Amino acid sequence: MSFAAKGWVKFAHDAATAKWADHARQRAIPLAQDPQYTKKWLRCGGTWFVGVNLLPNDGQGRLPDGPPLAGPAIAFLQREGLWTPLDPAQVSVIYEGYPKPSNAESPAAFRFRRDRDAAHVDGLKLVLPDKRRHVDEPHGFVLGLPLNEASASPMVVWEGSHHIMRDAFAKRLEAVPPERWAIEDITDTYQAARKQCFETCKRIEIKALPGESYVMHRLSLHGVAPWKDGDVAPPEGRMIAYFRPELDDIATWLA
Repeated sequence: MSFAAKGWVKFAHDAATAKWADHARQRAIPLAQDPQYTKKWLRCGGTWFVGVNLLPNDGQGRLPDGPPLAGPAIAFLQREGLWTPLDPAQVSVIYEGYPKPSNAESPAAFRFRRDRDAAHVDGLKLVLPDKRRHVDEPHGFVLGLPLNEASASPMVVWEGSHHIMRDAFAKRLEAVPPERWAIEDITDTYQAARKQCFETCKRIEIKALPGESYVMHRLSLHGVAPWKDGDVAPPEGRMIAYFRPELDDIATWLA
């Protein structure tokens, strides 16, 4: 099956990608342990460091004094016409015991995180009144780059879910001009489509090592698997860098 059909693709180990990941890991570890960032980004009872836009890379993904970001994933994005200048990379760190309950999350939200991998489509934010969702950050794609060797808490994706999400959102927004999409409440549409994905799409765990990489469609339903008994990770936790650059034109979000 192709990327267009599945909504995700994984790439084999590449020396250039591995070199970038090694340098990024060295930059990411002290940042993820810096109190000014842990105060902001440590969640789920201290078991998840969110690390949004943490790395100081340029639009090509290159870090100061580091090697270029290169490899088959980059070539794929460029070849498919998906490439857009990169945002500062997120560094998602999972620690043993993820997820744990916290005061910042309702019991229902915790159960969804534990039992459904906190499944979501990126960019749909709970910023409208009564925690309703709208399209706040129309991402172009999600590029995942493991920074260390860990078996714990892999990325989870519901294969083919991007088709269900696109059809649902396209129908909901059909009569709405793109310039108004960002203020439209799409909560009910999203929740119904998510339920359909759970019922009809195969849940895939994307397990990858440094030097490997994967790309997910921007509308794919995805999440993070809980830490299971027997999972292992280095002392710094399971660490993955994600690039999620925003589209310049929201109208292309459903293209």
